[in-house]
Amino acid sequence: MNIPDKNKAFPLENYDRLCFLKNVVKNPNIIIGDYTYYDDFESVENFEKNVKYLFDFTGDKLIIGKFCMIASDVTFIMNGANHLNKAISTYPFAIFGDDWSEAMNGKEYPTKGNTTIGNDVWIGFGATIMPGVSIGDGSIIATKSVVTKDVEPYSIVGGNPAKEIRKRFQEEEISELLQLQWWDWPIEKITANIQNLTGNRIDKLKEAVQQKGQ
Repeated sequence: MNIPDKNKAFPLENYDRLCFLKNVVKNPNIIIGDYTYYDDFESVENFEKNVKYLFDFTGDKLIIGKFCMIASDVTFIMNGANHLNKAISTYPFAIFGDDWSEAMNGKEYPTKGNTTIGNDVWIGFGATIMPGVSIGDGSIIATKSVVTKDVEPYSIVGGNPAKEIRKRFQEEEISELLQLQWWDWPIEKITANIQNLTGNRIDKLKEAVQQKGQ
């Protein structure tokens, strides 16, 4: 087998605007799975620039699974952007110091926790993912969508705010796919089933796996 190298930053020869993202990202609070790629019109360095307000002191992480596809200009808004929203004023007095330095004593800025993207998720051009959102395995996020709440597995969502357009498969099929978790198979097993993975017959994928004892 001649399998693409998951540890290669730029897997396409003579093309440096698509990368296997885990080999490019430097921020330890951004965790990327194998074979997830990012494609940018200008430079793959834009990915980290588009992860906004990810500060060490907020303690949140951006976690992205395996085999995801992330288009140019996708933006992740993290919890460092949050202000008080139940106070009389949302203004961040404390950051300016002096007599305002103790404005946050006994208070904390709101946080929604980690932002988590599942496996085999396609995020279209210019989409924005808001803090604390969880996007399920196999989902598709349409171009320019603003995702403000969790997305169920194998859903197609779009709009601002993003709403479910439809499921990619029937509920029984989605359950079968989530049980198969093909993205966690050994890469040799994935490679042997490429034709089934690029088809739409889940039964064929299951059958192939059973026949080969994989």
